[in-house]
Amino acid sequence: MNDKENIGPSQKIVLAIQGYEGCFHQEAARTFYGHNVGVVCCASFRDVVKIAADPSQSTGGIMAIENSIAGSILPNYNLLQQSKLKIVGEVYLQIKQNLLVNHGVTLADIREVHSHPMAIQQCFGFLDQYHWKLVETEDTALSAKHIQQHRSKHIAAIASELAGQIYNLHNIAPAIHTLKNNYTRFLVLQREADAQQVADANKASITFNTDHSKGSLAKVLTAIAAGGINLSKLQSMPIQGSDFKYQFYADLEFQSKTILDAVMAHISPITEALQILGIYKNGKIN
Repeated sequence: MNDKENIGPSQKIVLAIQGYEGCFHQEAARTFYGHNVGVVCCASFRDVVKIAADPSQSTGGIMAIENSIAGSILPNYNLLQQSKLKIVGEVYLQIKQNLLVNHGVTLADIREVHSHPMAIQQCFGFLDQYHWKLVETEDTALSAKHIQQHRSKHIAAIASELAGQIYNLHNIAPAIHTLKNNYTRFLVLQREADAQQVADANKASITFNTDHSKGSLAKVLTAIAAGGINLSKLQSMPIQGSDFKYQFYADLEFQSKTILDAVMAHISPITEALQILGIYKNGKIN
């Protein structure tokens, strides 16, 4: 398990997540901290950041930042940069979609399938075999909750295996997603005042701006490479309130904190608004 030393041994871990119980955010939280982690379900990522920053409501948060199919969630970069939260870890979770029904319901009984539109799209290879009505909803786990609450005999939900367990549903067709190589990357967040140095950290996330002089970005990238750091991600984002000016988000992989410190010192004079969002351990794709 990852970096539990950031939380005191007697303190219950409670994370703000986006979505309902049984969602993939909760699954990612359990992957990082274990099955006993508590969650505060939030309607939006903005609420996640707000509650994660409030010590009376949580010990931190977990937030999706990119998907291997859909790409980056750009608004979440801005939310993170403007918050007082630090990245203390990451989780790469394989997104496995399942067809869930109430116990006793068969495939022949199903007339409708409810789920988030993205989840439905991920399962067209399976769904095209049937003539079910596809109904788009706001959340996969909420769809599972609704069919359990209403004891539906002719409606199925596409959701996580965890949702099936929480709402006591039968997983009538496991792993129905078409593309098996579908991963979402989640960032584990703690308040800046609470975040401690992560042992054996080998990855950092930073943001910075460059001026519009010729080759300014190239100078930064050259300095990073020359310093022995692997640039595993570079994402440009519009600067809010500006006229087509951009800032950059970068993930840096390094062998020692000394190497990272040296590169940060090198690029600081040639960047603007350089900010370290977190230094943590590289998550693994299982």
